[in-house]
Amino acid sequence: MPMNHVYDPACRRCPRLSAFLDEVAHAHPDYHCRPVPAFGDPRARWLIVGLAPGMHGANRTGRPFTGDHAGILLYATLHRFGFASAATSIARDDGLQLRGVRISNAVKCLPPQNKPLPKEIAECNGYLRAELAASPQPRVILALGAIAHAAVLRALGLKAAAHRFAHGACHELGARVLLDSYHCSRYNTQTRRLTPAMFERVIAHAARLAA
Repeated sequence: MPMNHVYDPACRRCPRLSAFLDEVAHAHPDYHCRPVPAFGDPRARWLIVGLAPGMHGANRTGRPFTGDHAGILLYATLHRFGFASAATSIARDDGLQLRGVRISNAVKCLPPQNKPLPKEIAECNGYLRAELAASPQPRVILALGAIAHAAVLRALGLKAAAHRFAHGACHELGARVLLDSYHCSRYNTQTRRLTPAMFERVIAHAARLAA
């Protein structure tokens, strides 16, 4: 099944998220303000899963981790390891390409205060499940944060209790491997909870496993 079959730009399954997107679209008519599709190589050997679009990042540009602080460390590190054609991701039409990796989110729509409700995470999980089923190539899945970690396990039909989130943790899931990293958010990077060196080690680990 082609990758675009798992993305519904008109999805309004979550009333709270849909209403919030309508409000943001009214205030910012030039913003994407719809579910944000995955981005990257459709034949990727590994998949990066984040939390949800940021207000002035992916929700504005329509591409994951693009146009806000959260994408700075991510794309710079991918570029350093040869997985991205450029070190910055500015807009959907900036020519950036990913090689061998794909980026998605646990929740496709912008949540208020960047905090999706549990029922919204569960409702959106079907899209991540379909994406994984439609693209059996990824050997490695990198979860950015505990919510993404839990969403991946749910999408694969596995129990979170059997695989605890921890930065740098590696979970064997049959034919696949789930790696964990703290999310590359502004808070985590500015407080040094996640440093460039820490993130580089995780990316290097993912690259080795994917190869």
